[in-house]
Amino acid sequence: MKLTVKEMVVVSLFAALTGVGSLLAIPIGTTPITLQVFFTLTAGALLGAKLGALSQVLYLLLGAVGVPVYAGGTAGIAYLVGPTAGFLFSFPLAAYLAGSLVEEKRSLDFKSVFKSMLLALALIYLLGVIGLMIVTGMGIKAAIISGVLPFIIPDIIKIIAGSYLTLRLKNISY
Repeated sequence: MKLTVKEMVVVSLFAALTGVGSLLAIPIGTTPITLQVFFTLTAGALLGAKLGALSQVLYLLLGAVGVPVYAGGTAGIAYLVGPTAGFLFSFPLAAYLAGSLVEEKRSLDFKSVFKSMLLALALIYLLGVIGLMIVTGMGIKAAIISGVLPFIIPDIIKIIAGSYLTLRLKNISY
């Protein structure tokens, strides 16, 4: 995929924003509440499937090589095989899904963007729970209780904000 300079800038910007969003971490267990989901889903909805996903791949690569962009300012390969690995690896896929669903729409409204992001969030939860189960040995009930339930309300608020922001910025040419 050949990118224009503008595309490289917005991809890098959303990778950086996801990293900054991870610094604002509220620890509540295995996975803290951060703004990563907000920036991941907004990247997909705003930039489109390919560029949104690419921004999240870049984000993961930055953290893997030691840039402190994971939750709470952490970094390293260990996080890509730890309890939050399923959540982290879901980000490019979720951005791609949100972007694909938004790209399908002829006219965007709040409801369609919200639904697109909600489906992408479900993918994050699914892969995150699977990752928790594999890495920690938790059963499905325990993984859902620790990896999904505490995040539903904050993530819905993030989706509302991301949907609004996407609609406001979608008409601005980057």
